[in-house]
Amino acid sequence: MGRVGVDVYPLQTGVGLAEVTSFGKYLGGSPTNVAVAAARYGRSAAVITKTGRDPFGEFVRTALEGYGVDAGFVGVSEIAPTPVTFCEIFPPDDFPLYFYRLPKAPDLDIHAGEVDLAAVRDAAVFWVTGTGLSEEPSRSATLAALSHRARTGTTVFDLDWRPMFWAKPGQARAYYAEALRHTTVAVGNLDECEVATGEREPYEAAKALLAAGVELAVVKQGPKGVLAMDRDGAAVEIPPVPVDVVNGLGAGDAFGGALCHGLLSGWDTRRTVAFANAAGAIVAGRLACSEAMPTEAEVENKLRQAASSDERKA
Repeated sequence: MGRVGVDVYPLQTGVGLAEVTSFGKYLGGSPTNVAVAAARYGRSAAVITKTGRDPFGEFVRTALEGYGVDAGFVGVSEIAPTPVTFCEIFPPDDFPLYFYRLPKAPDLDIHAGEVDLAAVRDAAVFWVTGTGLSEEPSRSATLAALSHRARTGTTVFDLDWRPMFWAKPGQARAYYAEALRHTTVAVGNLDECEVATGEREPYEAAKALLAAGVELAVVKQGPKGVLAMDRDGAAVEIPPVPVDVVNGLGAGDAFGGALCHGLLSGWDTRRTVAFANAAGAIVAGRLACSEAMPTEAEVENKLRQAASSDERKA
């Protein structure tokens, strides 16, 4: 549930937008990309969101169906056109984003009464993001969906901190805390964990997320890998997977879709997070986000390559 739009990415790297001469158009929006990634593994996926009444909205629906994601929960808002996001690509670690979502994006115009609460409750995994809490009526709709779900199955809160979406960023922690009360899994990088809990040190951040109510805390540390901790205090640290970065923007969403797949498969925490970590690395080595999501065979192959590389180094 949450953000959707069109990613317009330059086909030249190392060049600012003012100098770019050609672009590619892709389906975008973090939770939308997560749904696409999950569908790549054969999972049944849908997105609760809204587009504008425009050709880009039509593109979103067509693209979702093409990726095997149910577009039946994608509504239409009259408040604004479908959002467009531009980026600049300066590998390996500089990818400025430019969001065109003003005065308000359609995906923030979801009202609580419009949400199919039965579908939310019946889903094996329900995924929401911090962006959905940034503004009304989406905030109330997101919290209503979480409350109705009442921690049924697996409920994932992607902390997804985008300060530019918040009129009053200082309010975020209180709303994050409310969402975490209804969450079984929390996922975020160090910046996002600090916003949600006030803690930046990985182990302390994971403990704070668990104390807030979740059963599994996943703390992404970029080049230092991933830490996952469960309610019993058992911790798993997964090292980074080497990759020649092309565009790092879709890696987190690939991680999310793969995390859903591992959780649905009943894998243990180490296998699930290692698989998600490898999926993220694959997409970091590709240009697009949704279009770049890997298959299970590609991720398993990446894991074998990483293991083989580690053996040679040893």
